[in-house]
Amino acid sequence: MYVLFSSGSKQYLVSKGDVIAIEKIDKLIGTTIKISHILMYCKNNICKFGNPYIKNISIIAKIINHSRNKKIKIVKFIRRKHYRRNYGHRQWFTQIKIIDILL
Repeated sequence: MYVLFSSGSKQYLVSKGDVIAIEKIDKLIGTTIKISHILMYCKNNICKFGNPYIKNISIIAKIINHSRNKKIKIVKFIRRKHYRRNYGHRQWFTQIKIIDILL
């Protein structure tokens, strides 16, 4: 059984017991969250698709950790004009564990 859900304008394919990293959620570590933006649900090769979401299915997940990704370097450069700019960015993410899929 697996589920496709959306969070933070990204889509994730998960099953029960998976640990994934999604965009940062402002909740404390150890709290459980309920995700109801389910796009697709499959069990025993029978799939249901939402339009845009499936109403009666939700995911229960537990927040494990908040952290930051590797640094992404942004370089702006114009040749022969002596223009160089270096920037860096580290995106926050939240690690969650899928506890249950409720039907």
